[in-house]
Amino acid sequence: MINNDGKIFSIKNFMQKVGRTMSTISAVLLIFVLIVFVLLWYSSPGKMKPYLDENGNILKGSISEKIHVKINGIEQGMIIKSKDVTKPVLLYLHGGPGMPLYFLNEKYPANLEENFTVCWWDQRGAGLSYNSNIPVETMNVDQFISDTIEVTKYLRDRFGKDKIYLMGHSWGSLVGIRTAEKAPHLYSAYIGMAQMANQMKSEQIAYEYMLSEYKNIGDTKMAKKLEKIKVTETGDSLTPEYKAIRDKAMHRFHIGTTRDMDSVITGIFLPSLQNSEYTLSEKIDLWRGKISSGRIMFNKEVMSKDLTKVVTELKIPVYFCIGAYDYTCNYSLAEDYFEKLKAPLKGLYIFDKSAHSPVFEEPLKMNNIIKLDILTLTNNLADKK
Repeated sequence: MINNDGKIFSIKNFMQKVGRTMSTISAVLLIFVLIVFVLLWYSSPGKMKPYLDENGNILKGSISEKIHVKINGIEQGMIIKSKDVTKPVLLYLHGGPGMPLYFLNEKYPANLEENFTVCWWDQRGAGLSYNSNIPVETMNVDQFISDTIEVTKYLRDRFGKDKIYLMGHSWGSLVGIRTAEKAPHLYSAYIGMAQMANQMKSEQIAYEYMLSEYKNIGDTKMAKKLEKIKVTETGDSLTPEYKAIRDKAMHRFHIGTTRDMDSVITGIFLPSLQNSEYTLSEKIDLWRGKISSGRIMFNKEVMSKDLTKVVTELKIPVYFCIGAYDYTCNYSLAEDYFEKLKAPLKGLYIFDKSAHSPVFEEPLKMNNIIKLDILTLTNNLADKK
């Protein structure tokens, strides 16, 4: 039998061992964090990669730059890339809201600069344009339309173009199509990539599809989570509970950002950290902007809009590029919108290997369409006209 002194000694000895173990764990974690930080810092020089000729010299007439321009009183960042600055200018409006995807070019080369001088503009409050001091009241659709027009004017003046091309991707397609309606004289054509139409209806379709699929594979845990959440077309916003599991649920069935993307972590977060053309602080701002913009913008103004009733006609050629597996901005709703939309020339292109990002998923097909149809303002390759 152990006496009281022995018990006290044993407890003290045990606590000392626990203390040493915790200190070791803390030291290991600290070293791990420092190693990760050093690796991130080392892989984040933030310098743009130039285009080189066969002799290793900077390609004559090319451009590869990261700049900030004051747009409607706010410093906003953009990346401009081209192998030949005399080519037509394309303004790419990213999705999200607040999620620039330029960094995906490393894993999924879109090669848009083969045909365009491309401006990858980070919209107000996002990525290179993140600023915690941006007034919340300016984060609205009308302001984004105004910003788009001002960026367009900057690009026209800088590159000496009367008109440029406008591509809206996902959330960017809501801003893009409304901008094209408001200022058609600025654009040669509008390209809707994963075009939004009626987002709450799209969310309902995706919700019902996922609920059915999770039941089919016997994942009762996820099915029960979804059953507790009601997503209906008559709603005007997504609940926090649904937003918390939405992307994870979608990517498991490959109906999210790309067909081969299993999760946001491995498909988006890690690639964003690996891109060497961003500094470490810019990578941090990328996700700060995503969080703040998503919180502000995914509201009634965005979710409850039925664009088929808001924008019924454009005065310029319109091209819709939709992924056959896109449930983020439902492909069938985009197709229905295309058929209702009036325009002097229309072309709908179905990418049968893509989900939400045909420009990254099927770049060869996309650039062929650009070269043969969009730049010639025809629709010979279109699946629907």
